[in-house]
Amino acid sequence: MTRVLIRVNGELSVELQKAFPQLAVQAHHEQSTLTGEVPDQEALQGVLHALRADDIDVIEVVTIPD
Repeated sequence: MTRVLIRVNGELSVELQKAFPQLAVQAHHEQSTLTGEVPDQEALQGVLHALRADDIDVIEVVTIPD
């Protein structure tokens, strides 16, 4: 498992938040962060693809060291 932080522009809809139960979502003014564990790169790419498919701009993806 890899712990990640994903920062995006805007707020995520409730439906989109429910799509990522393994990630905690926090809204910060005009940005949101998703933090949690993903099992592998394929799962991370799936999250990023879903965000982009919903027209959510991904600002950064950071791996959080243990």
